[in-house]
Amino acid sequence: MLENFANIQTAAYLFASILFILSLGGLSSQESAKRGVLYGIVGMIIAILATILDTNVQGHLYILIAVAIASVIGIIMARRVEMTAMPQLVAILHSFVGLAAVLVGYGSYHDGADTVHLIEVFVGVFIGAITFTGSIIAWGKLDGKIRSKPLLYPGRHAVNIMLVIISVILGVLFVQAPGTEGLIYLLIMTAIAFFIGVMLVMAIGGADMPVVVSMLNSYSGWAAAAAGFMLSNDLLIVTGALVGSSGAILSIIMCEAMNRSFLSVIFGGFGDTPVKGSDQVIEGEVTSITHEETAELLKNANSVVIVPGYGMAVAKAQYPIREMVDILRKEGKEVRFAIHPVAGRLPGHMNVLLAEASVPYDIVLEMDEINEDLPDTDVVMVIGANDVVNPGAQDDPSSPIYGMPVIEAWKAEKVIVMKRSMSVGYAGVENPLFYKNNTDMLYGDAKESVEKILGFLRG
Repeated sequence: MLENFANIQTAAYLFASILFILSLGGLSSQESAKRGVLYGIVGMIIAILATILDTNVQGHLYILIAVAIASVIGIIMARRVEMTAMPQLVAILHSFVGLAAVLVGYGSYHDGADTVHLIEVFVGVFIGAITFTGSIIAWGKLDGKIRSKPLLYPGRHAVNIMLVIISVILGVLFVQAPGTEGLIYLLIMTAIAFFIGVMLVMAIGGADMPVVVSMLNSYSGWAAAAAGFMLSNDLLIVTGALVGSSGAILSIIMCEAMNRSFLSVIFGGFGDTPVKGSDQVIEGEVTSITHEETAELLKNANSVVIVPGYGMAVAKAQYPIREMVDILRKEGKEVRFAIHPVAGRLPGHMNVLLAEASVPYDIVLEMDEINEDLPDTDVVMVIGANDVVNPGAQDDPSSPIYGMPVIEAWKAEKVIVMKRSMSVGYAGVENPLFYKNNTDMLYGDAKESVEKILGFLRG
């Protein structure tokens, strides 16, 4: 009987692992994203049931009650959270994974084990503790509760390196300690790892937070894998490794998109030069345009490209934008969206918002796909975006974002920038695009502005 269940459990874990892989594959494109999420849900249900029904597991009633309560909380949070707050939600959920790894480590340690297992416990708690506090700081920065500017102080890298060395020494003492006497070393290391997690993320500026969230996702995966080793759970090891590796790959891709050093993000700005403002004198004059004039430009244009940003998410302007796009396309105009890899505050943030408004997937293009067409575009509408269309990234070596690939909106015949004000973007630098001869500013709330433009288009 026990042997039969072990075989069934192994088969269930294998099937769940396959579903998780299919889930990651489905999330690679907008068309298959919902199917990918469904695969992940089914895989997780199978994994939970196969684990709970293990004959070695006790207290099934309490476990099921805990799962039910947690599921209700998760559903309520997911339904209530605004899309603009999704990055904060993801960050705080990462912290739970880190904390879970820490708790599993302490619980597993008291069970007693050999040297290999003690190493697994120590490493798992270390990664989990860094993930826990680092994710909380990331949540605070994204939610505006903690300053977005990097916290830099002389010798911070030396301090972090020294703390890591101390942690390694504590690990040696922990493994060699008889019985449960190593608990004191584990507690001290946990406190040090908590501090390292705080300082690593505090040293990273707000403009790099999308990469940090992705990196913390990777950390949470490795923390889960470490918990799998501690619990001798093959599925948890596989799942954690999938999340950890995919998160790391995504972080590398995003670092390339932002011209950031991957190691700099991991180690809290290590190797970066101090960020300074641009020394370039911006020439030109800022001009504005009315909603009626904007509608007239769109009526006369043959090709239109829309560049969405975080301002669109805040205003919830994606729905009237979709209606505007439908009207223009019915008139035979070519309308497309240009998405920067780090637009918004989370990878794929803009894609999700547009999909939420039922914008056709085939007209939503990545930066590399659209840039070569912009010189032949009649009108580019920049809606709530800033840093991702900043020409200073290409022609101003003194700019903090110099070298970052951007959407070359200024190459179009006409550019309309929709913003509430002339305030700087998340990177904190001025945008020369606003001063160019072919650029006009349309001030106000993005949703209200698009609705006014719609009124003129319908008329």
